[in-house]
Amino acid sequence: MHGWLIGLLRDPIVKVLAKNSHLTKTQLETFLIDLLAEKIAGEAIPYERKAKLRLVESGVSRGAFNRTLSQARKNVTRSIYTLILLGYLGVLETPDLNPYLEISSKIATFAEAYRDAWKKGRTTDEHLRIIGVLQREIESALGNLSERGAR
Repeated sequence: MHGWLIGLLRDPIVKVLAKNSHLTKTQLETFLIDLLAEKIAGEAIPYERKAKLRLVESGVSRGAFNRTLSQARKNVTRSIYTLILLGYLGVLETPDLNPYLEISSKIATFAEAYRDAWKKGRTTDEHLRIIGVLQREIESALGNLSERGAR
């Protein structure tokens, strides 16, 4: 059951986005388990079992899982409030944010191509090449944006 989680956390774009987010690796892992484990398993999963899905060898206690999940939810909520505040103040309409909006669009295109390839259960070399090109473009753009933001 861990394969999907390991795959997500190893995705190079997820790595770059997570590194620059307000979520720790542990919070992201916990949040993903809470959001996606039941969809993947196709059944309701109690929190005690979700706690055992953490990638540490023996899992964690339900209490530790719930504390980490609470922290992750708080960080996600604060990030959303930040975006709403910036939108309200008109900051999201400034030209400085255009590169971020462009990369967001590229990521959406990449995610759609990625999902489409795996949904069909087979991928052509051309499909994989296009996904690879998109992935490299996104990684490069994210790297450039994070370097620019660090100045």
